[in-house]
Amino acid sequence: MSTSKRPRGIKMECEWKPDQQGLQQILQLLKESQSPDTSMQRSVQQRLEQLNQFPDFNNYLIFVLTKLKTEDEPTRSLSGLILKNNVKAHYQNFPNGVSDFIKSECLQSIGDSSALIRATVGILITTIASKGELQNWPELLPKLCSHLDSEDYNTCEGAFGALQKICEDSAEILDSDMLDRPLNILIPKFLQFFRHSSPKIRSHAIACVNQFIICRTQALMLHIDPFIENLFALAADEEPEVRKNVCRALVMLLEVRLDRLLPHMHNIIEYMLQRTRDPDENVALEACEFWLTLAEQPVCKDVLCGHLSQLTPVLVNGMKYSEIDIILLKGDIEEDEAIPDNEQDIRPRFHRSRTVAQRHDGEGVDDDDDDEDELDDTISDWNLRKCSAAALDVLANVFRDELLVHLLPLLKELIFHSDWIVRESGILVLGAIAEGCMQGMIPYLPELIPHLIQFLSDKKALVRSITCWTLSRYAHWVVSQPPDTYLKPLMTELLQRILDSNKRVQEAACSAFATLEEEACTELVPYLSFILDTLVFAFSKYQHKNLLILYDAIGTLADSVGHHLNKQEYIEMLMPPLIHKWNQLKDEDKDLFPLLECLSSVATALQSGFLPYCEPVYQRCVNLVQKTLAQAMLYQAQPDQYEPPDKDFMIVALDLLSGLAEGLGETIDQLVARSNILTLLYQCMQDKMPEVRQSSFALLGDLTKACFLHVKPCIADFMPILGRNLNPELISVCNNATWAIGEISIQMGPEMQPYIAMVLHQLVEIINRPNTPKTLLENTAITIGRLGYVCPQEVAPMLQQFIRPWCTSLRNIRDNEEKDSAFRGICTMISVNPGGVVQDFIFFCDAVASWVNPKEDLRDMFCKILHGNGWRHFTGCSYSSHVLQSNHKPHTRNLFF
Repeated sequence: MSTSKRPRGIKMECEWKPDQQGLQQILQLLKESQSPDTSMQRSVQQRLEQLNQFPDFNNYLIFVLTKLKTEDEPTRSLSGLILKNNVKAHYQNFPNGVSDFIKSECLQSIGDSSALIRATVGILITTIASKGELQNWPELLPKLCSHLDSEDYNTCEGAFGALQKICEDSAEILDSDMLDRPLNILIPKFLQFFRHSSPKIRSHAIACVNQFIICRTQALMLHIDPFIENLFALAADEEPEVRKNVCRALVMLLEVRLDRLLPHMHNIIEYMLQRTRDPDENVALEACEFWLTLAEQPVCKDVLCGHLSQLTPVLVNGMKYSEIDIILLKGDIEEDEAIPDNEQDIRPRFHRSRTVAQRHDGEGVDDDDDDEDELDDTISDWNLRKCSAAALDVLANVFRDELLVHLLPLLKELIFHSDWIVRESGILVLGAIAEGCMQGMIPYLPELIPHLIQFLSDKKALVRSITCWTLSRYAHWVVSQPPDTYLKPLMTELLQRILDSNKRVQEAACSAFATLEEEACTELVPYLSFILDTLVFAFSKYQHKNLLILYDAIGTLADSVGHHLNKQEYIEMLMPPLIHKWNQLKDEDKDLFPLLECLSSVATALQSGFLPYCEPVYQRCVNLVQKTLAQAMLYQAQPDQYEPPDKDFMIVALDLLSGLAEGLGETIDQLVARSNILTLLYQCMQDKMPEVRQSSFALLGDLTKACFLHVKPCIADFMPILGRNLNPELISVCNNATWAIGEISIQMGPEMQPYIAMVLHQLVEIINRPNTPKTLLENTAITIGRLGYVCPQEVAPMLQQFIRPWCTSLRNIRDNEEKDSAFRGICTMISVNPGGVVQDFIFFCDAVASWVNPKEDLRDMFCKILHGNGWRHFTGCSYSSHVLQSNHKPHTRNLFF
């Protein structure tokens, strides 16, 4: 293989010819790379890397792809794919002559007689284009566009295939002035091919245009009506790929140009009903997306109500497992608990950083995250079954009980069907409609829930697993009934399924039990010994994947029952297996994430019961933070030599330290004194990653409560950082920073005065900001109240700017210490600036009336304000007249008069 330099100005395509010996070496290498032998593949990979050192190696690869037509197609295609990878990794280092030669060969070979080679050339073209070469390859788009008019089918199809890939990968630049807006020419050109005689060409043409719907490209919007007309003309096309692309286009148009579809909506719905039943599952799946998208549109109820009787059975029918689903799920294997998991099947877990939230009346475990229980998550790929179930779920939320009219006649036949596949789909239907149709389902639940509990013992594992999920969707209702009626039987059967011999059932049961824990909370306390027996025994049964879910179930149990877990017998059952796993895992093992999350909840619940385990756990967390920060510094200094650290290790460690501080309280003092955690915390609070800062501020607040003596010397450094993070665009970061400021203010007292100006204006802006999440509003109100409590002279002058949203934010918070200190603050500020509350006095009355049992001295503060001589003069009414006219409970009306 020649490595000599070539004179400038000579076109390589005229000059370059392969050395035959070098060509044979590369062909041999390509053959060997197709060997199933992994050691052979590794050897080939090393030799390919070595060959990349030669400037003209890539010429050989393009030569094999485009010129060696006597070679077999897989070898030629593989040569092109290796070249594609080289383009992705090293294109900027290609000599000009090499890149020009490759481009020229691509354009000459776009019409190769082999469909595989045409597709490979197209992939290579779009990869070069995506490296910024659309600007430096001015002849590419005109050449491909002219090839569309070729009478040779291969040339036309090859050009269209390449254009489709370019449209997919470079849509944004195609719609920019950088290239003189080629879409003004390309879009009308594509539309001409919607009626082409070849189904492959028709499919390419629609797929190209589809890339520009969501971004509302102007060139397409100018031709939107002919585009829609052409789609309608292709609606009944015999080619499944064409029908799929038509459905995809209509789904996207529904999202961005509903106005153009509305006049035709009746016919479109009828068409989509047909396509959702299409014999080709890919077409049916694309059509089924239509119902998901339509459910998000305000017109959904009006345009779909007349079609529910047709749509409901179509969606229900789509919820059955297909034959391929059952094969993929190994649905015929009932007992697999002893088979180790395939590591590729374990999806990566992402830690959710700690967020501080208030408790509300009637609530159990607070969880501000979106509802994450997914529809039948037993196949990772999106398919018709999942899409049909998701569509039924969202439509149930739109139509509520109206949907039941069409569903109930189907349900009884489904869930008691002799065919387990039909029975399983009926149970899935019940789960899918649980949220939207709950009110209408309540009369049937007393009879239905016992049947579902029986289905947990079905002989088919897939029926048992879906029943776990469906029952979890009705957990709220189950918990609202007398415990012995449904809760105890359900809990007993779920615990048995946690120890099932099928791994999929174990997973579903564990997840369902975690949901039940969240709903039942302390209702589970009488059964804790039984529950812990089961969960601990599962440690010895579970393979890798389900072990991670088991950690979640244990952590949720700790969150739900709290200090009730702090009994010696429970500690002796629970802690040994957790600590055994803790000692087994290395610092770089990502299984630490769920285990650390679990231990954080357990430490908080056990409180003093965690003391025997706290020192090694604390120290390891500090080491994880320190190690991650050190790796980040190395990477920042020398990014070419070091990998970036995975900061999730640091985040979960910070969150577990928060759990320790919250659970151990002041007994954590000595551990903090002997470590450099506050120095590390100072660095974490300034990290670029929002999740790191979020967890840092949570830990700062918890350490402030537990051992302020160690935190106080750092306050002058910490407060400016907290002030800079009062940005509501990053809600969770802002929320935790706000909460930490409130905790610091209570500890600092009047010494907080120098820092008021750093934070007060931002807090007042946040509490007046529209659409601010409830948790952030509540924490902001409490922190403002606390600042006013310790520094009333500095905060009270702004009272009128925040009193109304302050009162509405805290009226639903349950009585607790944080609410107590905030109301003391507001009362103190009112005494300093009574005029600040006059216009919104009625809101203050309403907030005061939300108290159930205030402390005696706080009650006196309320009475002094509410019955002071000036209030009737200011407001024209007394507090007592407001309360008597309000809808507060009778005991609240009697609190203050």
